[in-house]
Amino acid sequence: MANILVVDDELGIRDLLSEILNDEGHSVDLAENATQAREARNASSYDLVLLDIWMPDTDGVSLLKEWATAGQLTMPVIMMSGHATIDTAVEATRIGAQSFLEKPITLQKLLKAVEQGLAKAGSAPAPAASAPTVYVERRDMAGSDLPASAAVPSMVAPLSSRAGLHDAALSAHQGFDLDRPLREARDGFEKAYFEFHLAREGGSMTRVAEKTGLERTHLYRKLRQLGVDLGRNKRNG
Repeated sequence: MANILVVDDELGIRDLLSEILNDEGHSVDLAENATQAREARNASSYDLVLLDIWMPDTDGVSLLKEWATAGQLTMPVIMMSGHATIDTAVEATRIGAQSFLEKPITLQKLLKAVEQGLAKAGSAPAPAASAPTVYVERRDMAGSDLPASAAVPSMVAPLSSRAGLHDAALSAHQGFDLDRPLREARDGFEKAYFEFHLAREGGSMTRVAEKTGLERTHLYRKLRQLGVDLGRNKRNG
């Protein structure tokens, strides 16, 4: 598990990045501007920082330069922006940024950059064997539906534990009452279907999104609509 600081002035982006990185097993702190980012950096040491360039008080490149000058640029920093020029990206890299992600950012590129940054810092967690990858556009992180086409590399439960959840989910839904209206029967099937995949994936929403072929935010809405208990199958740790 790595300690990661996410700095972005958009609430929806901060929340979703935090959710995704937490789902990957990381500890995440959030800052909405450079002032909060400074306070967080002074109070804690981080393994990685995701830093937006355009912010209302101090821009990310200026903050990066402050950290470099003060000797606080001891962690990899990944810059993010949808309006930066090539010159800005080059400048950030010259100052000491690990990499630059242009918005909209696919989640595949985000997670790859995070993995590379943590590897450089010497704190990358061991990846799961043959872990799949999810693609999510950064423009959707503010709250609209997320177009996902695969799953986020995720820390998985031990095989024996996952097998037990898998078997439990199967045994809990061996049959359905078909003698009822189509909508009710369909809802019952869908609830059982999603509970099965949540149990098998240890509660990982990113992996369930990939398995079921649904966009992440649409999946959340669907589960709430069906009354699925999201906390019951959540992985511990």
